[in-house]
Amino acid sequence: MDTSALDLEKMKTSAGQACRLMKVLSNPDRLMLLCQLSQGEKRVGELEEILGIVQPTLSQQLTVLRDEELVTTRRDGKNIYYQIASPQALAVMTVLFDQFCRHDTGDNT
Repeated sequence: MDTSALDLEKMKTSAGQACRLMKVLSNPDRLMLLCQLSQGEKRVGELEEILGIVQPTLSQQLTVLRDEELVTTRRDGKNIYYQIASPQALAVMTVLFDQFCRHDTGDNT
């Protein structure tokens, strides 16, 4: 069997997955949510307070992230906590956080 054909199929599959992730990240609210979650688990109320994203927009964007399996939730009493579930999303968000969200690195433009 031709291994280059197998590699091409894997590449196509991976490219599709990467495009899907980038499409989710192309929304500013979802990007900011994942940016915060890349720094650790957060309560819904914390995300709302930190980012200023109000209901129902916050719920809508968190639903998209859950549906895409990029985040998971856990409940503790009345609180719902979110964390990044996708290693690929976390890796991308770590780079984006380092490049765009750190305030101590100065302006590189």
